[in-house]
This record gives sequence, structure tokens and C-alpha cells, in this order.
Amino acid sequence: MIVTPKILARIVAIVVVGVLLQLSFFSQVTLFGTSPDIMPALVASLGLLGGSQAGAVSGFGIGLLVDGLIGEFLGATSLVLLSVGYLAGLYRERFDVTSSLVPPLLCMGLTLFAELAFGALQLLLGVNAPVSLLVVRDIIIQSIYAFFLSIPIYIAVRRVLRPALIDEVAVRRRAAPTVIGA
Repeated sequence: MIVTPKILARIVAIVVVGVLLQLSFFSQVTLFGTSPDIMPALVASLGLLGGSQAGAVSGFGIGLLVDGLIGEFLGATSLVLLSVGYLAGLYRERFDVTSSLVPPLLCMGLTLFAELAFGALQLLLGVNAPVSLLVVRDIIIQSIYAFFLSIPIYIAVRRVLRPALIDEVAVRRRAAPTVIGA
């Protein structure tokens, strides 16, 4: 991805809108007893489109913004989302995205990783919370949510960042031939 000041402004707008949607809308919606978490899917989409460096930087920025707005331990969410963005970008750099199922499946797997890593970090930091098998159920359901929500997220991020993408093939429309003397 070629990052210019205009593209950087678009990325910041994506990040701010994504964080505000997560904190104001998706955290209030509960389906099957859990609310969807779109942050790993958003970071994975940015990593898939921009590479490992863009994914890691955007993951760290989103995580720090979320930690600051929620009032959690600063750095826990940013560490997890940094690794999610890096892994998504690393996948982009090592392999080709040949199927339309690759982004949703990768977002699903990385959301599973992110939720497990965030839970482990919370336990290591000494957060007193009850741990039961319902946590495993919530993590699996959030991963399934990520699969379905990553499709519109990936399409929207790709649409907004289209001018900066290197792999994007420009579609040229041919002009209609002019008929002389008709």
C-alpha cells in the first residue's frame, strides 16, 4: 500500500469509525449471549490490504485508542491487535489471496487468536474475573461473528483504500467507437 497524506487520513477515518461503531453499537448488541468484536476483523482487513507493517501499526493504534476510551490497562489490547495485524499482513506477503473465502476465514482465525490472547493477558495482569466454560463458548461465537462481519468490513476497507492498493488493477472503460457518416 502506498501511504500518502490523503490515504493516511482515510486510514485514520476507518480506525475512528470502526472504534466508535464497536464501542457504541456492537458492544450493545447481544446475539446468543455475546456481543461481536469487530476490532480483530478490522485490523486483519487492514493487514491483508496493507501488509505486515501497516497491519501492525494500525493494530497498535486501534488497540491503544480502545484501551484509552474504555479505561483498561494501556497496552493489552494494543499488543493483541498489533500481533493480529502483523500476522494478517504476513499472510498477505507470503501467500496470495486467491479465494474470496480467505479474508473471512483469516479474520475468523485471527479473532479466535485475539480473544484467546486477550483472555490470557487479562489473567496474567491479575484481573479478577470468573473463568468458566462459557468463556470458551463466547470466544467461539465471536469467531463465527467475525467470519460473517468480516465480509462487509473487508469490502468497505478495500473500497476506501482502493487508490493506494498496489495489486488493484485499474479498470479502463473503452470509449464507444464513433461512426463517421452515419
